[in-house]
Amino acid sequence: MKRFFFVAILALPSWLLIGVLSAQAQTETVLFSFGYGDGQYPTSRLTSDGAGNFYGTTLFGGNRGNVFELSPNGSGGWNESVLYSFCFEGYPSCADGAQPFLSYVVIDRAGNLYGTTEYGGATGYGVVFELSPDGAGWKETVLHNFGVTSGADGSVPINGLVMDSAGNLYGTTFSGGGCGCGTVFELSPSGDGWTERVIYATDMGYAGLAMDAAGNIFGANASTVFQLSPNGHGGWNPTVIHTFSGGPKDGSDPQGTPVLDQTGNIYGTTAYGGAKNFGTVYKLIPGKKGKWTEKILHSFKGGPKDGGAPVSGIALDLAGNLYGTTQSGGEYSNSNPYGDGTVFELTAPVGKGSYKEKTLWNFNGTDGSEPIDSLILDSAGNLYGTTAYGGLNDGIVFEVTP
Repeated sequence: MKRFFFVAILALPSWLLIGVLSAQAQTETVLFSFGYGDGQYPTSRLTSDGAGNFYGTTLFGGNRGNVFELSPNGSGGWNESVLYSFCFEGYPSCADGAQPFLSYVVIDRAGNLYGTTEYGGATGYGVVFELSPDGAGWKETVLHNFGVTSGADGSVPINGLVMDSAGNLYGTTFSGGGCGCGTVFELSPSGDGWTERVIYATDMGYAGLAMDAAGNIFGANASTVFQLSPNGHGGWNPTVIHTFSGGPKDGSDPQGTPVLDQTGNIYGTTAYGGAKNFGTVYKLIPGKKGKWTEKILHSFKGGPKDGGAPVSGIALDLAGNLYGTTQSGGEYSNSNPYGDGTVFELTAPVGKGSYKEKTLWNFNGTDGSEPIDSLILDSAGNLYGTTAYGGLNDGIVFEVTP
C-alpha cells in the first residue's frame, strides 16, 4: 500500500530550541525547531560531513523546500543555515525543483551536495540537483529533469541518492518508466552534462537504495526486496531476494531503505504486517546459490509500550545492535491519539538468542512527532534524526543519547 504521511497543520514562528528532556532512561535533545523561513517538515535523514556538521532537506519552507546545514555554535548549541530554497521564481514554475521528499543529500569529495525533488523542473515531474560551494553561498544546478520523454525516464523522484566510486548517481522514482509505476535510475557524468537511463522498472514505494562494495544495488518496492547486479556489459541483472507475504508471520509494505552489514546481511522495516499488523524489522541472510533467508527480528505491537508503523530504515552499530524509529505508537496524547512515534533499539543476541527491543524515546509532540526517515549514529553512540512535525509544529532535528 502506498501512502503519504502528511496532513495540513498551522505554521508558527521558529526559534532555536536547545534543551534536554530526561523523563526516560535516555535523554533527548532538540537541536533545532523549524519554522517557515528556515524550513518546514524535515522528512529526510541527516548527512554528516565528518567535521561535526549536518545537512538535510525540508519538504516546505522558504518557497517549496530547503536544503539546510546545522553546525555547532561552540557554546553547546547549534546554528541552522539555509543553503538553498527551491522554487526561487515562485510556484508553479519551479524550474530548479520543488519539494525534496525524503531526499537526504550525498556529499562528494569536493563538498558538492546531491539530492532530488519530487516536483518542479522543466516538466514539473521532479529533478536531480547539485549544490556547489560558490564563494560565500551555494550554486544550484539541475542535473536531470524527469518526465521529458513522456515519463519513460521516470517521474516524481522520491528519497535520496547513492553514489558509486566513479561518481555515478542512483535513485528511485515513484512513477514513470515502462510500467508507469516507478523506476530505479542511473545518472552518469557525460562530457559537460549528465546522462540518465532507467535500469529497472518496478512498482516503487518510498524506500531508497543501498549499494555494497561490489557495486550491487539493493532496494525495496511495494512488496519485495530486490538486487540489481552489474552484468559486465553495461547492463544490470535484477533478482527478487524476498517477497513479503504479510502478517502474522511476515511483514508487508517495506517502506524503509534497506541497510547492509559488513557480512552482506540486509536489514529493513515494513510499515505493516507482523504479529499485530503494526510492522516489523526484518533481516535477510545470503546463502548458497543466491538463496536468501528471511528472519523477523521484531514485530511491533503499537500502543503506549511499543511503536507502530516503522517507515524509516535501520542504523547499525559495530556491536550489531539496530536502531530505528516508528512513525506512531509510544505515549498517546490528546493532540495525537495514535502516538507521536518512538526511537527504538534492537539489542543483538548473544549466541543463538533473539534480538531484544527497547524503546529509547517516546516523542510527545513538544520534543518531536512522527519520525519518518532513518537515524544516523556517531562514534560515541549518539543517535541523530528528524521528525516531520513537532517542536513548534514544523518539525525538529533531535539527538538521543542512549
